[in-house]
Amino acid sequence: MTTTTAFDFTATDIDGKERPFAEYRGRVLLVVNTASRCGFTPQYAGLEQLWRDYGGRGLTVLGFPCDQFGHQEPGDEAEIKRFCTLDYGVSFPMFAKVAVNGADAHPLFQWLKNEKSGLLGIAAIKWNFSKFLIGRDGRVLARYAPTDKPESLRADIEKALG
Repeated sequence: MTTTTAFDFTATDIDGKERPFAEYRGRVLLVVNTASRCGFTPQYAGLEQLWRDYGGRGLTVLGFPCDQFGHQEPGDEAEIKRFCTLDYGVSFPMFAKVAVNGADAHPLFQWLKNEKSGLLGIAAIKWNFSKFLIGRDGRVLARYAPTDKPESLRADIEKALG
């Protein structure tokens, strides 16, 4: 793979606009695969709080809805956006629904999994709300399990922000 940093990727945002990640160059990124009907869905509140607390210091939370786990993200982008905004006040950037595993996985997630494998060295994402922390240089710093609550990432985020 020739791509070397997160800033080399593009993705379609929740409103259908192609977004180059180069626009986030120099920021710390928290990339999360999300779902609206998951036991971990309340983590949206914690992710929004991280965005509000650290956005001004250089953190951007990026949400990627995914329907690969238990059909927990059945809606279209308009429904997902409405749910996230009304139920959790999400204001951080959200993207169009993606696959995170398999042959159709979004290139960003292929790269993330290659950079940081999960528990026991397994690359595949196991469930919704897996998280990847990316440093200001665009390199993956850490990977977190779905069970890791957003607030538990604060120390690592503080360190990445410098």
